[in-house]
Amino acid sequence: QVQLVESGGGLVQPGGSLRLSCTASGFDFNLLNIGWFRQAPGKEREGVSCISSEESNAFYEDSAKGRFTISRDNAKNIVYLQMNSLKPDDTAVYYCAAHRVSSQYCSRSKDDYRFWGQGTQVTVSS
Repeated sequence: QVQLVESGGGLVQPGGSLRLSCTASGFDFNLLNIGWFRQAPGKEREGVSCISSEESNAFYEDSAKGRFTISRDNAKNIVYLQMNSLKPDDTAVYYCAAHRVSSQYCSRSKDDYRFWGQGTQVTVSS
């Protein structure tokens, strides 16, 4: 069983930055693809970014390109999401999720991720 814990959310002004962390336990971290998803009130959960277990290949949805950076520290079992130039539209609960697979590519589909964290609130407002 994979356990995931997110941290790092909070209130930030437009244009500001936050770094989210996702700490995993209960499974070999090197065999996990990790995805970040978010859900705003009244909206569907959507993908933000993901990183593969092999070679740490990253993928970004259009909303995150050029502003967010995903990375992983396999020694610490942590995946980070550095978010810069934040906008009010980025306001949401951010979730990390794990897909137990050894792959050079990570899936964009939330249906492929079986294990989820509890989420961390990100609010971008002046």
